[in-house]
Amino acid sequence: MDSFDRVVLVTGGAGYIGTHAVKALEDRGFQVIILDNLVYGHRELVEANLKAKLIVGDLSDREVLDRLFSTTKIDAVMHFAAFAYVGESVTDPAKYYQNNVVGTLTLLDAMRKHGVSNFVFSSTCATYGNPQTIPITEDHPQQPINPYGAGKLTVERVLHDYDPAYGLKSVIFRYFNAAGADPDGLFGEDHNPETHLIPLVLQTAAGKRASVSIFGTDYDTPDGTCIRDYIHVTDLAQAHVLGLEYLLEHRVSQIFNLGNGSGFSVKEVIDTAKQVTGKEISIEECPRRAGDPAILIGSSTKARQILGWEPKYADLAKIVEHAWNWHQHRHF
Repeated sequence: MDSFDRVVLVTGGAGYIGTHAVKALEDRGFQVIILDNLVYGHRELVEANLKAKLIVGDLSDREVLDRLFSTTKIDAVMHFAAFAYVGESVTDPAKYYQNNVVGTLTLLDAMRKHGVSNFVFSSTCATYGNPQTIPITEDHPQQPINPYGAGKLTVERVLHDYDPAYGLKSVIFRYFNAAGADPDGLFGEDHNPETHLIPLVLQTAAGKRASVSIFGTDYDTPDGTCIRDYIHVTDLAQAHVLGLEYLLEHRVSQIFNLGNGSGFSVKEVIDTAKQVTGKEISIEECPRRAGDPAILIGSSTKARQILGWEPKYADLAKIVEHAWNWHQHRHF
């Protein structure tokens, strides 16, 4: 496929996953425009490392969207502009429904008005809720247990309805735990506040935190701690490019899980980080958190079969190594 005359709008393209996706798109020959309100995005990383044009604006600003779509022929939209703190979604659900649902509807309506009908959506395994079977496949029941997952599921249902009604085709990716950093060291995970395990462990290794908390050591798992499916952010980005190319070629809506299909416990992540960094990492054992399933592992068989996607960095040590290199460079 000739990608060089294809223009992709990437919302949230200055964020963690967004920057990696933009890099993957540019490497594939797509022209990219980023729309980001920079609440969590990083202007300096975009301007230093990407060719994409950065437009600072918000999904809720219909005037910005209409001006963008009316002045540029956009072939597809890749949508990452969501708030993604599960705990915050529980304490402030209005913020999440307003941005993640209403903001997305505003974007979709602008797309419809301007005849843009290819949409790649960043969803989440949080739409499944507590797993009934492991590994989780795309046909697993969706019963989210927090507003973050519920909002993402709402958008999935909107996309399901917009396809036959308006011809708006979508590829939906339900992620498991995105982790790691760009192997070239250009981008990485830089959240404030940070809630993800691997960066928290590495911050502890670097002496920026006194200890890392383990929430629950009495789960029905081999070492008593939760098991999660970690997917390298670069592999995640490559899947999005493959999904976009599939959409442009076949014009068929699809839903895919993205994970490695294997899991690592909290203690395994900490032990791996000790090996990679050569540092001691203090831990603090805490009670379980409400709503944390013992095991979350996703099946990505469908993405492998239909998209030909194959994770390149499935090894946990490599994921942690890339993250460690990034965090040392960023000085936390």
